[in-house]
Amino acid sequence: MVTLILGKKGSGKTKRLIDLCNAATAESKGNVVFVEKEGILIYDVSSKARLVVADEYGIKGFEALYGFISGMCAGNYDITDVFVDSTRKIGGSDPEALADFVDKLAALAKKTETRMVLSVSADKSEIPERLAAYAEE
Repeated sequence: MVTLILGKKGSGKTKRLIDLCNAATAESKGNVVFVEKEGILIYDVSSKARLVVADEYGIKGFEALYGFISGMCAGNYDITDVFVDSTRKIGGSDPEALADFVDKLAALAKKTETRMVLSVSADKSEIPERLAAYAEE
């Protein structure tokens, strides 16, 4: 299952994502992963979650981000939840590339039975129509 948390900068997307992640760590019988761009959320995300800083691993672009997430899922069958903050800062601003990434991620989430939650700095009107089913504002 993939969920997109949409909103402009400063609308509370990251706080909501952190709250969802921390709740997931309390409930999960497996592993929870939180991916962020720069490493500023170390004190906000539960220490029970695996915090990954994209910049430290050279993750740039949607293909690299997908490869990284799928690699984590392939290497650890116990991942129950993956949260990604600042998805467009990591992947890029092209809305069609975002849509292709989410489609691939949805297939991966279904195959691995993993919940994927992404924060995306955009309004619903700024993303391709095919992503509307995944969107929450």
